Amino acid sequence: MIWAGGTSGPTGPRRRRRRIWMSWLPKGQGNGRAPSLAQNEHPWVLCPAAKGVSLPVGVQRRSFGFMGRARHPGVQVLAQLGRASASPSSLGAQRVVCGQAGRDRAAPPRAGLASPGSVPFSRFVDFHSAASTCSPSRASLLTGRLGARNGVTHNFAVTSVGGLPLNETTLAEVLRAAGYSTGAIGFDYYFGIPYSHDMGCTDTPGYNVPPCPPCPRHGAATSAADKECYTDVALPLLENLTIVQQPVDLSSLTERYAEAAARFIRRASDSGRPFFLYVALAHMHVPLEVTAPPGRDVYGAALREMDALVGRLRRLAGPDTLLWFTGDNGPWAQKCELAGRLGPLVGAWQRTRGGSPAKQTTWEGGHRVPALAYWPGRVPAARSSRAVLSTLDIFPTLVALAGATLPPNRRFDGLDVSPVLFGQSDVGHKILLHPNSGAAGKDGEIEALRLAQYKAFYTTGGAKACDGSVGPEERHQPPLIFNLDRDIQEQEPLDVASAEYRAVLPAISRAYAQALEDIATDNVSVADYSRDPAARPCCNAQHVACRCQAPPAASLDHSAERRATRLCL
Repeated sequence: MIWAGGTSGPTGPRRRRRRIWMSWLPKGQGNGRAPSLAQNEHPWVLCPAAKGVSLPVGVQRRSFGFMGRARHPGVQVLAQLGRASASPSSLGAQRVVCGQAGRDRAAPPRAGLASPGSVPFSRFVDFHSAASTCSPSRASLLTGRLGARNGVTHNFAVTSVGGLPLNETTLAEVLRAAGYSTGAIGFDYYFGIPYSHDMGCTDTPGYNVPPCPPCPRHGAATSAADKECYTDVALPLLENLTIVQQPVDLSSLTERYAEAAARFIRRASDSGRPFFLYVALAHMHVPLEVTAPPGRDVYGAALREMDALVGRLRRLAGPDTLLWFTGDNGPWAQKCELAGRLGPLVGAWQRTRGGSPAKQTTWEGGHRVPALAYWPGRVPAARSSRAVLSTLDIFPTLVALAGATLPPNRRFDGLDVSPVLFGQSDVGHKILLHPNSGAAGKDGEIEALRLAQYKAFYTTGGAKACDGSVGPEERHQPPLIFNLDRDIQEQEPLDVASAEYRAVLPAISRAYAQALEDIATDNVSVADYSRDPAARPCCNAQHVACRCQAPPAASLDHSAERRATRLCL
């Protein structure tokens, strides 16, 4: 099969083609001079911790959706997939209850995935993001390959020139060649924020730690007191390559995403083509823009709003669609009460040494994420699977369900896990690699891995915690090894003198050496991480913070809004 864009493999020939922008991660142009859409920080789904299973995971980022419909008779795939900086509270046998530490349970969820007994889904309680920070985890999801292979090893910036290398083939390209309409709210069609929605100022900054100021309206931009606040460029909202609003109104973003998804699904339906849609939401990543009742949990309110939108899109897509919902990394601990919680994934060994064991780390709290699947008549209801799965598996699984073929001349880290999805098996990865994601070691390198119930660390470190502490980088030779079956908190590594340690170390060492050799001998890509201030999306460079002088979004219908847009070039 010929893949869209003519790519035959990482080292094969490539025809010229138009640029395809993705929700948070663009492919880099050959000349690398177009504005970069780095990592659209949005959430997916949350709230899986099975009753009786110690897994109330905190998902750190935002994105919930792939939607697709398969070409084969009776097979329509809507895979919704997301990342959230959220922390689910508990998931009973038939019930998902969202909120922090049980708060806000009195407020009824609104028929998304959190409604008691309303959605017959399967949950996967040993599911992992391919990395514990945004750009690498999403690039891996889209390619089925770790950053050590696809070149995306750390986050892109507002001024990044490059993105996902063009010689990598995305899931959307494979499915498009198989007859799908593809979008990511876009692929063929794009609607959304081009990177994390804390990477630019807005007029309504929302909840953040520390609080950030609104965009300046007159004169020059002033430096924010905190270096993590952006004041020199407003956060843009794009449709394909056009800025439709800058700064974006975060309070209306939920409705805009819903409308864009509805338009995309209607167009696909009218064309008679199956569809694949990735929806990445901004809800659970700071800043949280939500109206919370006085004295109630801001984070829980944002979570319920996101759940309502998931339910709305699920109903819009219809029952003959696969919904796959997950996250892209654990809670961003330095954001304190706005980050979500880790549940039992506390990385206790690291906590005694300082720093956070969540986002940016290779501790379970950094990469173990919620995952749910919904497909009436195909995916079993009220099932909980302990198979070791990963966002890396989404690519090969959906390709198989679509009757397509994996791209040649490269190796994949993901598996076709459709037997697990359909309840026919509980066998997932025996070996799963966890790349460094910012807290310790060189970004993208593999220095932690899972082998069955054992997890080995060759390097450890803690990310910035709520109290400002950072755990030191430590090298381990021989490696630290934990038995997750009895120590999900990663509190007590095996004694190197114990019979258990001596028995498992040779297998871990062999698996680690083989994994590194497999990557070293693969066709790998290199991402362009250079920066240029001219690459930042800006609809009006003459105005402070690049503010567009367009009518308020609330006064525009979609056609009028399109006429008021400004190009992002």
